[in-house]
Amino acid sequence: MMLQHQSTRWLTLAGLLLGGCAAEPAPRSMMVTATAYNSVASQTDDEPSVAAWGDRLKPGMKAIAVSRDLLAQGLQRGTKVSIEGLGDDYIVLDKTSRRFTKRIDIYMGTNVSKAKEFGVRKLLISWQPADQKTD
Repeated sequence: MMLQHQSTRWLTLAGLLLGGCAAEPAPRSMMVTATAYNSVASQTDDEPSVAAWGDRLKPGMKAIAVSRDLLAQGLQRGTKVSIEGLGDDYIVLDKTSRRFTKRIDIYMGTNVSKAKEFGVRKLLISWQPADQKTD
């Protein structure tokens, strides 16, 4: 009887320990349309330096906006994103217009000519989703 009781305790403890360990989502990658944007009134709204979640954008930041369909793919606010050919990681801090899909917009401060020069490209992005919530 004592052996059965101890055995049950160990199984319960093992279940609690293993059950509480959620598997981390697998890294993701995807081809997207990439454009660039600036914090200027002609491209945004009356507060061009304030992003969709309230973050204040400043020239020099490595930030991106993502289309809303990408939120469900794990590209949430604060997600670190690697963009093919651009070297540094970028942080998701903004959302694009609802009309876009599979799209990122790379923040380029107030340098409009640099954003125009970047143009429109198809690029591979990679990220590690934190969870699957959507905003």
